[in-house]
Amino acid sequence: MAEVGKRFLEYQLIVDNPNPAGLLVCPQLVAGTIAFTFVAPPKALLGIETMAHLGLIYNVFLTGLEMNLDAILLASRKATTIAMASTIIPMLLGAALYSMAQSLYKGPNLDMSLYNTTSAYLFWALVLSVTNFPVLANILADLKILYTELGRVAVTAATISDFYNWAMFVLLIPFACRTERPFLSVILTIFFVLFCYLVLRPFLTKLLNKKTENNEWDNYKLSYVLVGVLACAHVTEMLGTHSIVGALVYGLMLPRGKFADMLMERSDDLVSMYLEPLFFVGCGIRFDFSSFKLHKVVNVIIIIVMSCCTKIVSTVITAWFYSMPFRDGVALGALLNTKGILPLVMLNIAIDRQILSRDFYTVMVVASVVMTILVTPTINFIYKPRKQFKKNKLRTVQNLKADAEIRIMVCVHNPRHATGMMSILEACSCSNATHLRVFALQLIEMKGRGTAFLIDQGGGSPQSQADTESIRDIFSEFKPERGLINASVETLAAVSSYETIHKDIHHIADERQTSLILLPFHKHSSAEGALEETNPVFREINRNVMRYAPCSVGILVDRGKRLLSEMNLPVAICIVFIGGPDDREALAIAWRMARHKGIHLSMVHILLFGKVAEVDTSATMNDEGNGILSPMLDCAREKELDEEYMSLFRLMAVNNEHSVTYSEKEVHTADDIPLVLDELEREGYDLYVLGHGKRRNSTVLSKLLEWTDCPELGVMGDMLASNSFGSCSSVLVVQQYGFGGMHLRAINQTTCESNEDDIEAIFKVKSIKYIW
Repeated sequence: MAEVGKRFLEYQLIVDNPNPAGLLVCPQLVAGTIAFTFVAPPKALLGIETMAHLGLIYNVFLTGLEMNLDAILLASRKATTIAMASTIIPMLLGAALYSMAQSLYKGPNLDMSLYNTTSAYLFWALVLSVTNFPVLANILADLKILYTELGRVAVTAATISDFYNWAMFVLLIPFACRTERPFLSVILTIFFVLFCYLVLRPFLTKLLNKKTENNEWDNYKLSYVLVGVLACAHVTEMLGTHSIVGALVYGLMLPRGKFADMLMERSDDLVSMYLEPLFFVGCGIRFDFSSFKLHKVVNVIIIIVMSCCTKIVSTVITAWFYSMPFRDGVALGALLNTKGILPLVMLNIAIDRQILSRDFYTVMVVASVVMTILVTPTINFIYKPRKQFKKNKLRTVQNLKADAEIRIMVCVHNPRHATGMMSILEACSCSNATHLRVFALQLIEMKGRGTAFLIDQGGGSPQSQADTESIRDIFSEFKPERGLINASVETLAAVSSYETIHKDIHHIADERQTSLILLPFHKHSSAEGALEETNPVFREINRNVMRYAPCSVGILVDRGKRLLSEMNLPVAICIVFIGGPDDREALAIAWRMARHKGIHLSMVHILLFGKVAEVDTSATMNDEGNGILSPMLDCAREKELDEEYMSLFRLMAVNNEHSVTYSEKEVHTADDIPLVLDELEREGYDLYVLGHGKRRNSTVLSKLLEWTDCPELGVMGDMLASNSFGSCSSVLVVQQYGFGGMHLRAINQTTCESNEDDIEAIFKVKSIKYIW
């Protein structure tokens, strides 16, 4: 049953929320059957309830361990206002809705006066005001809009709202449960929270961090830490609040970093896969499907629909004051409707203490599930995140205007990658060039409960805190104090599974309007100078980024050389130009590097003759489907654009700059290509810049591409990066957005109208001012 519940949970892209699978264990469906006897035998119901409560406690403990209080303290005014409005207004509307529900929903032989109490109104209002930030953060991550403006506002508002919900749970539940001394319970609970945070927290932080640094943890010692969860839960239960309050406080006061990551990794499977589903089974046992008889269905639907609208209405009204579009307000309200375990806990308390009727319990459970399930389709319908890349078809370095700001997003996995990327960035930055804006994006794999990583927009995470700090320190050097007065850098983080992290890269690049994405090669240079595989998954990430990127893409094969050292030694860069949009984009990047006073650029134009120059008709025909004439016309267009750009380069760069040289190399057969590269290697270049070259329309090069070990580098890049070639130089392989490289295949899967737009855009390139 635990596995079934977990699969159902993953199917709906929801983590840590009311699991509808548990509702299938209600007595009306399975009572008296073999399934019910196997899953929940009557003699074991007490044990199931006990274990379910234990799972609830540890689940709330992990939620507290994930919470980021800094996000609350540093939140913007807009997010704070939206969180307050989406909490208070639904409470007021919820009280009115409960009054209406009592008049609409009348069960047989039911005296509604028994449930017409202040506590019932309070419970109903609290349930409608709840927002669960772990659920919301994971939904945003699955939809790949977490790093958009809407995603940032939503996750921050949800964090604040969730904090308010827990605070109200502590302050109001003793009064709602009609305990003997509610004021005393609240005061004692507050004192206990302050004691834990001010006294126990510093001591535990020092002790646990010391043991973590010395790697002294094992399962036996971790069990003592987990016992503390039960101890704090027992204290708050004795104080008259609830046991989950103590579990939450204990999770909040434990230190973050490696210890929290280790604890979540070791305990998440036990809690999520085995203990937590038992809680949903307990909810299913309380569930009563008899509430959905035909004569009540209309009233149930009315209550559920109006319950879903409370947060949406409050959020739309608040968003209007901040000039947010109506569509974003509705989407934000739908996101804040996500529910978690806390509403079910409130409802279980209410039904166990006979504050709410079983019918109203069933209606509110269904409403909570429906609200959460509808979030994903609502956002897909309103926000339409998958259709936001159909614009800016000329987002390339080559086609930027001369005075335009150039934006580059650098993706790194570790500090080694950051060091290599700094060399490229320093080469692209100089005082007499246009402003360079850099977005340094750390790619972090999300494992298990990743909400703590998701909500940390600054880039840090327990899993890679040390790497994050090192990467920040490396990119902090890219500042005005180093003389780079015309450049700026912003550090970011993308946390997702490696299978889908390329979508986060695409969305962040699209939102930042970058012209180039720089990716690290999946191999690194060893002490002997050979390239060794770092992580094979990095290769798939690079390919996925190249296939669907909203701008140009570059892959850096880092050989460990720092191009611009403090010794001010001259740097030799070679641009290998054969032809095609990728090579023109590579030339545009190298052209910018040539503006740096410490760089000497050598332009090597490889001329194809004979069989090497034969046009490849098969690939272009398969992609475009325009007949045999299309490859010829495409080749002619490309040659025309190559010649125009080369002429501009020779006129403005070679003739005006002593640090730029131009030469030509002839290639007649495929065997001449490695010979030319060997000749270039003897010159001792520090960096090669070249295009991927998939659109060169050469039969020989297309066939050679099929035999490459790394097709993402192209034919020339694969040769230069091969260990058998013996090069010690770094290589930067560039793919131009829109018309070249691997992205073209994705574009050509659209309509013929988009192809006509692309062809028209090619000819418009001539009228654009080139950047140099």
